[in-house]
Formats: sequence, structure tokens, C-alpha cells
Amino acid sequence: MKIEEVRSKPDAELEHDLGLLTRELFDLRFKTATSGVQSSARISVVRRSVARIKTILHERATGLRGQESI
Repeated sequence: MKIEEVRSKPDAELEHDLGLLTRELFDLRFKTATSGVQSSARISVVRRSVARIKTILHERATGLRGQESI
């Protein structure tokens, strides 16, 4: 997920995506621990997406970016 994509979404949609990505990250970690994952690079991609979403939500909450919450 690119940063422009994240910035264009409203807060409610970001929070929904954050929940889905957090669950996917948990599942990937669980699969890695138990049976091994084919693509371990997906864990890094999901972690970065979660961080991007959390950063944008925090910026909007604190008003750092000058962007209003939708």
C-alpha cells in the first residue's frame, strides 16, 4: 500500500484496513512459527503497511500534517 493511497482514505476505512492487516500479520507469524511460510517477504510488507496507516492516523489526530480527519 503506497502512502498516497493511505492519505486518500478516510479514517474509518484506515481503521478497518489496520484491523485486517494486523490479523494478516498475526496469521503470517503463526504460520511461520508452525509450518513455515513460502514468502517471508510478505511479513515485511504488511508490517510497513501497518506502520504507514498508524502514522497517518496519528498525524491526523494530532494535526501535524495539516490534514483534517475525514
